[in-house]
Amino acid sequence: MKLYHSPTSPYVRKIMVLIAETGLTGIDLVAASGTPIAPDAGVVGQNPLGKIPALERHDGPTLYDSRVICQYLNAEAGAGLYPAAPLLWDTLTVEATADGMLDAALLMVYEQRIRPEDKRFDPWVEGQWTKIARALDVLETRWMDHLNGPLEMGQIATACALGYVDFRLGDRTWRMGRPLLAAWEAGFAARPSMQATLPPG
Repeated sequence: MKLYHSPTSPYVRKIMVLIAETGLTGIDLVAASGTPIAPDAGVVGQNPLGKIPALERHDGPTLYDSRVICQYLNAEAGAGLYPAAPLLWDTLTVEATADGMLDAALLMVYEQRIRPEDKRFDPWVEGQWTKIARALDVLETRWMDHLNGPLEMGQIATACALGYVDFRLGDRTWRMGRPLLAAWEAGFAARPSMQATLPPG
């Protein structure tokens, strides 16, 4: 299999953490980059949306969207990172919350990096941060028992989302007023799988 990836992509990091936690082998990494304005041609050949990660398989069409790839690799490894229902619905909801935070954070980053300065709209940027802040509050107040449970994909996704906020939006001080989530993140970030997948820089 070939995984089209970038070491700074938080969606890719979810997969790399899963690979490290499960011990999966036989996955070659193919470097890719690009933006919505100038997508990577190699990635477009695998994923019409032009996004990474994309997983080229030997036995079927290329898979894309990190949640699809994570479920596939979890099944390949028999790892149980997606538990059986009814707990599955909690795991999927926490993973979707984390990915929604990533979506909003990436839009904030693109606004600063890609959009010309005279066309930036600060209220829109702050609207994206409001989504992240609401998600952080819900994780703090509703999902800590789940995050403190057995290892599963919702935890990995949450840790990668928080890591990305630190990496790209570190001035936002997300830990303030969220002591439970901050303490959980500090512990999870120390896992070897998380340390091995830290983005460069």
